[in-house]
Amino acid sequence: MIPARVRPAYGADERTQLIGWLDMQRSIVHWKCEGLSPEDAHRAVLPGSPLMTMAGVVSHMRWVEHLWFEVVLRGGPKEGPRFEEGVEDADMRVAGVPLDRLLAEYEQQCAVSDAIIADHALDDVARRMGPSEAAPSLRWILFHMIEETARHAGHMDAMRELIDGGRGYY
Repeated sequence: MIPARVRPAYGADERTQLIGWLDMQRSIVHWKCEGLSPEDAHRAVLPGSPLMTMAGVVSHMRWVEHLWFEVVLRGGPKEGPRFEEGVEDADMRVAGVPLDRLLAEYEQQCAVSDAIIADHALDDVARRMGPSEAAPSLRWILFHMIEETARHAGHMDAMRELIDGGRGYY
């Protein structure tokens, strides 16, 4: 289920705030894709970034969720396009994949991530090392995922405006 675009309550505890901010950003990803034609979902609008399409960003976000929660935090196997050797930005190469399928996969991956989050304390340390060769805590991963999702939601906001003039934050 796609969360509502609602900020968490000011007085909520830390865990509720972290999950609430992440959920809001995830919902913005879905919102920015509403009503896009198949052509527009796969249209690159940034000349220097041919894979930066709305569909490509949705796929990237799905695989980022997988990486940080299933692979790094839980220690699961390194599988999926992010681990294809010699293929740069493999997770954004989605030509011909329908946007609704990508959004459904992203929503499913977020549900998997949420189940993993629910099974861990904020201070739990990941089973795999992060890119810096240190093991991050769930708290660190949640902050990172808020940053990552919000950054790409911002990209999607700009791309949507360039595609059809659609604007709005939340």
